[in-house]
Amino acid sequence: MLLSNSPSQLLAAGVLVINALVWGVSWWPFRELQNHGLHPLWATAAIYCLVAVGMLLFYAGALKDLLANPVLWYLAAASGLTNVGFNWAVTVGDVVRVVLLFYLMPAWSVLVAWLMLGERPTRNSLLRLLLAMAGVLIVLKTPDSPWPIPQSGADWLALMGGLSFAITNALLRKYNHTPSGARMLAMFAGGALSASGVAVLGLALHTVPAPGLQSGGFAVLFALAVAFVASNAALQYGAARLPSSTTSLVMLTEILFASVSAALLDAADLTPRIFWGGSLIVLAALLAALAHNKNQR
Repeated sequence: MLLSNSPSQLLAAGVLVINALVWGVSWWPFRELQNHGLHPLWATAAIYCLVAVGMLLFYAGALKDLLANPVLWYLAAASGLTNVGFNWAVTVGDVVRVVLLFYLMPAWSVLVAWLMLGERPTRNSLLRLLLAMAGVLIVLKTPDSPWPIPQSGADWLALMGGLSFAITNALLRKYNHTPSGARMLAMFAGGALSASGVAVLGLALHTVPAPGLQSGGFAVLFALAVAFVASNAALQYGAARLPSSTTSLVMLTEILFASVSAALLDAADLTPRIFWGGSLIVLAALLAALAHNKNQR
């Protein structure tokens, strides 16, 4: 069974849903911050700086552990690019389209695990990859374009974020022998440094405006930082108590939260093409989680 009726596992699944809820609706506060003068890159940098500093205050040994394990800077880079891609994309693009392209991650994982971990893909995993890619082609094909290719910067950012997320997961497995606090700090520091670096580059190229948060946006920034800390704590609690396959299934509710909130706030174009293409992507992710659960038995 994917989930037993024990109170601890039900609680773990419940907090994972909270994590999915935070990320599924995070597009709205990022857009609010942009309306208040703060680009999503600056917002990401500020939020992750706050979290990283807060973590160091409560767990000073994390920095020492991070410096003692320099390989974790690869994790910081991958995690940072994940946040840059996703947070920027959901702020400027069609929310549902972005989330679906980002959730191509389980398909990327097949190729990433092969290259980075030496896990040769099976016939079934390749079929799931083809299924997900078919869904992506359907999502990308718009009436205005003869070819199913990314149509905007948001599309490219979402695809980059999903690939970076797959690399992040592979690195977490590869370096699971390192202290957990060091890994967590690397991910937060990576988000802050990557977002800051890309924002500064964008500022120099006149593609990202200078940060100028209006007074009304500080409450949103602080609330989003608290929400991300809570969601990370929820992920740490839930993922440690459930099989990874169950975690993957529960996290797919992020697509539901993003779709419903975007539809209610008119931030997405829910066409039949998006529905059918998205269904194939979600089906591929579900099959990957179920296959992993079968292998664990």
